[in-house]
Parts: sequence; C-alpha cells; structure tokens
Amino acid sequence: MSKEVTSRAADYSQWYNDLVIKGGLADYSAVRGCMVIKPYGFTLWEHMRDALDKMFKDTGHVNAYFPLFIPKSFLSKEAAHVEGFAKECAVVTHYRLKNDPDGKGVVVDPEAKLEEELIVRPTSETIIWSTYKDWIQSYRDLPLLINQWANVVRWEMRTRLFLRTAEFLWQEGHTAHATREEAVEEARKMLEVYATFAEEFMALPVIKGVKTASERFAGAEDTYCIESLMQDGKALQAGTSHFLGQNFAKAFDVKFLNKDNQQEYVWATSWGVSTRLVGALIMAHGDDEGLVLPPRIAPLQAVIIPIYKGPEQKDLIDAKAKEILEDLKSKGIRAKYDDNDNNRPGWKFAEYEMKGVPVRLVLGARDLENHKIEVARRDTREKETVNLDGISQYVDGLLIKIQFEMLQRARKFMEESITKVDTWGDFVKVLDEKGGFVSAHWDGTAETEEAIKEKTKATIRCIPLDNPQEDGVCIFSGKPSKERVLFARAY
Repeated sequence: MSKEVTSRAADYSQWYNDLVIKGGLADYSAVRGCMVIKPYGFTLWEHMRDALDKMFKDTGHVNAYFPLFIPKSFLSKEAAHVEGFAKECAVVTHYRLKNDPDGKGVVVDPEAKLEEELIVRPTSETIIWSTYKDWIQSYRDLPLLINQWANVVRWEMRTRLFLRTAEFLWQEGHTAHATREEAVEEARKMLEVYATFAEEFMALPVIKGVKTASERFAGAEDTYCIESLMQDGKALQAGTSHFLGQNFAKAFDVKFLNKDNQQEYVWATSWGVSTRLVGALIMAHGDDEGLVLPPRIAPLQAVIIPIYKGPEQKDLIDAKAKEILEDLKSKGIRAKYDDNDNNRPGWKFAEYEMKGVPVRLVLGARDLENHKIEVARRDTREKETVNLDGISQYVDGLLIKIQFEMLQRARKFMEESITKVDTWGDFVKVLDEKGGFVSAHWDGTAETEEAIKEKTKATIRCIPLDNPQEDGVCIFSGKPSKERVLFARAY
C-alpha cells in the first residue's frame, strides 16, 4: 500500500482518512457504518482508557456492567430522552432464524417475535435507573458512583472512522445523589477530570462550558462540555457531563429515605467520552507525514533503527541497541528495536513517522565508533546527535518536553483562533475566511440560535464557564445580550 498522504491543504477530509488507514489505527468493516479498530489503534485507546479509568477511581468511582439490550418501554418513560434518541435506535424484534424453505439461506422466524422489542443501547440511563430503583432505599446508599466501559449503537447514516460510527466504544458514568448541590458538583467535577485528561494526556487544550438548552443531552437539565479546536478551524466536542436533575429518578420511581425519614427522589448525573477522542487526537496534532502522537498515550514512545553493512556491523549494533532498549524499558518507556532486515532504514523512517512515534533513535557503525546516536523528534522533525552515555535519561526527558510543547503549540493555535465580532457581517466573514471559535453576543432565544445555524451551519458550542458578563446586542437579532457565547462550525 502506498504510504503517501493527501495534504491537509489539498483535501482535509481525505488527509484525515489517510492517517486513520495508513497509520494503522482502523479499517472499514463489512457492516456499513461500523469500523474495525486495529491493534495499533486499540492500544492507543487502551492507554487513553487506562488513564481515564485511574482518574475515575481516584475520584471514588467504581466500574460495573449493564445489559446491551434495553426494553423499548424503558425509553418511553422519559419523554425528552426518547425524543432525542428515537431516530438513532437499532431495534431487535425477533430472537431466531430458520432455513429459507426456498433454499436461499436463512430468514427470520416469524414465530420467534419478541413480546417486547429491545433497543440496542444508544446510552444506558434507562436500564441503569431501572436497576438503581432496587439498589437505593436510604440516604445511606448514596452517593452511588458507577462507571461502565461499553459499546453503544447509534444508527448514523453519514459515518466517519472514529468521529461518527454506528457502533463505538466509550465510558458512561451514572451517579445518584441525595441533593441537587451534590449532583451539580459531581457533574462539574467530572468535566474537570475530562479537561485535565485532554490537556495532560492528549496535549489537547479545551474550553469548558455549558450547552444551550437546544444543545443539551436529551433528558438533562444542564449539559457541561469540553470543546476543542481542530487544525481546519472546526470545533469538536471532546466530552460531556450532564446534570440530570430528578428526571430519571421520577421516570423510574427511584426514591430514598432522607435523614428526616421522608421519601425523596434522588438526583442524577451522567457523563461520557468515546473513541471519538482518537479522531480529535489525529486532527489536532497530525501533519502531512502522518500521525503525531503525544508521548503519554502513544502506543510506542521510541523506536531504535539500525544502519549497517554486513553481519559484523550488525552484530555490534545489535548488542548496543538491545542494551539501550533494556535501559529504555527499565525507565517505563514503551520502546522497540526494529532489526527487521526485510525493510530498508528509509522505509522504516517513513513508517514510524506515519505512525506518529514520538522519538526515533538511529544507530549506525560510525555512531557506535563515536559513542553517539542520532535522535529525531516526530513532532518538530528536529534531529540531533547525542552521547550514548545516559541516552535513556535523555529520551525520558525528551518525551516530557515533547508532551509539554505539543500542548503549548495547540493552545497557542486555539487562542489565536478565537475571534470577537460584533456585527453579522463580521461573523459570517470570520466563519468563512478564518474559522475557529467566534465569540459573539446572542439574545438567548432558541429561534435566533436555529436561524444562525440554518444560515451559516455554525452552532453555539458552549457558554464558557465563569463567562464575563457584558452588555451588548445580538449579532443576528439586534436584541439586548448580557454575555458572549462561542460559535463554530463543528464535527
């Protein structure tokens, strides 16, 4: 397969697809709209998952698992919830196949129709809250802090690998609390966890905010979000945390006996991130040579490539390279020595650049004589020759430096891509010519929000948390406004 990548400038969408496929992250599947996550891509997701899982457990959460199938009647118990997901639901109606009497394979057995149809979970609020009814009786059972790692199905018609697929992997937290204040605190705490993860592990700067009523999760009273910016100037929602109020508790009659011996409905949150974060990682950092992966979550952090002529040189280089490899691994660095002689060094350079490996070490016969080694950074493509003494400590420090500088560059790009505008003309011009986040006044009505979306395809990404209050006029309607919000075209 050709390793050439379409440039971002020529076709950003094709560039993205090239990086996913040629970078070995995922492939298309025989099931329309679904993807196969390849080992390299799944290792990347595992590193993201493991970091998040530790953060969840450090904040008092535990993991559980709930059924993939949800009785259809459960979805109808919360009106806004069913309305929000109805168009994306996959429905199981029968439980058996039989041989086609005409000899054309198998057909659904009409006698095996389910008494109640089952929904393949698009999200798990309903099945979980039906369970919580049995688990919660008194204030002593609260808070209940549960997360699950799972797959979900949302029947998307227009799909893109990692960004929007009919089935995807994610985590979903579902918590129950005795008071409104506790639940709101939980929702905001988990937003902070997501923001910290995005910035410290993914080197992805984010803006924390709250969604407008039109953009809220179906069934939530408030949806908090982290919004990120991709290199093409489009926004991507990187995570959400929802304050559900008592909506699901009332729908499933989940009550508890409070300290005053009175029955109350519990308060709820849910929060989640998905494999969509892999798409964010690609578009935030990748370049025209391939993936650029932050060291903390890269499947492979360093690779050693030998350059030699003849078996004698190879033996000497092998011995030193394996010694370096062990030193790197002893420091917890995910490293590999690529001594595969089926491919030339130049091919290997291109291969590991495509895969976004943060550090490349090249060891040749002359390097060995001089007690040196060439070190190349994937993010900046800078090279330097370094003394072999203490090379593992050097690489360890370099990985920390790369992680920090990737975040700094991405943050600088995002900050330079936030534009304040005060007129409709400037709003449209910035969206068309520059992109990014547009900070503008909005009159607070759903009608204006929808009209702006129809005319420009830009949505209100969020109302930033702790947003400064200032008097102004809405860019579209001219009505009074008390604060600016962030608009963008988005994935």
